[in-house]
Amino acid sequence: MAISEDQLESWSHLGQTGQFTATYQTIKAVLDDSRAPYANQQADSFLQGSYKNETNVHGDSDVDIVLRTKAVYYSDTERLKPDEKTNFDKGWSRATYQLSDFKNEVVDWLRLHYGNAVVVGPKAITIAGNGSRRDADVLVCAEFHRYYSFQNEYDPNVVKGICFFLPDGTRIENFPEQHHDNATSKYRDTQRLFKPTVRVYKNLRNRLIEERRLADGVAPSYFLEGMLYNVPPDRFGGSHTANFLDTLNWICAAERAKFVCANEQYYLLWENNPVTWTAARCNTFLNAAVKYYDE
Repeated sequence: MAISEDQLESWSHLGQTGQFTATYQTIKAVLDDSRAPYANQQADSFLQGSYKNETNVHGDSDVDIVLRTKAVYYSDTERLKPDEKTNFDKGWSRATYQLSDFKNEVVDWLRLHYGNAVVVGPKAITIAGNGSRRDADVLVCAEFHRYYSFQNEYDPNVVKGICFFLPDGTRIENFPEQHHDNATSKYRDTQRLFKPTVRVYKNLRNRLIEERRLADGVAPSYFLEGMLYNVPPDRFGGSHTANFLDTLNWICAAERAKFVCANEQYYLLWENNPVTWTAARCNTFLNAAVKYYDE
């Protein structure tokens, strides 16, 4: 079924943000309270996800908040040459305050304010909604440094992100600030069409799930945004129909193995990596989208 111009135009709209804003401000005030037990651990909180990147659509419910400590940081030094790694190791020492200490203090503080609404998951701490407050996920993390070169502590080539650990000890590394900055640049480069186009694809994904044409979880919003980040700016434009078809056709014909995440720190399609998509799932989404439009 060809999707009408009116439907695509409707799907491009930004979802409601009123309750989201109130939820974020309320929880942020608790997280940033100077009386919190971790207040002296260089903690800062900020948004990530669809609300931060202005790609939220109707039906997006969770507010994603990052709470990061800079009192401890973790490093990726795999790209350093042997002499650079030696230079790095000379200045490295283990911090006495660990991310696990920080998370324990955060959980205690949140439970003091929200009680049984606080549930600790394998990745984030969920605060269940209540009344006008939406559900929120608080990702407790530490600063993360990915080094590309290290001559000395005053001249490193380093990209800073965040990291946290799964219950089995797996370290998850991500770069939400770079994702946001790059997506904002893409938005400007596409005459402000990138974010509305992401919303179209997210709404299409939701429709496919509703009609049982696509399994839930195959095409997370983060990866749809990353997929569209790789589309050249000149493929965005025209009517909503032209914009949708031009971007979709380009993606289907592209060498997708070279796609990068919007943070430009990972390939988008990579097997056995917790922060990347798989080629099979990307193909499943694209096939479902094309079939839905062509029927």
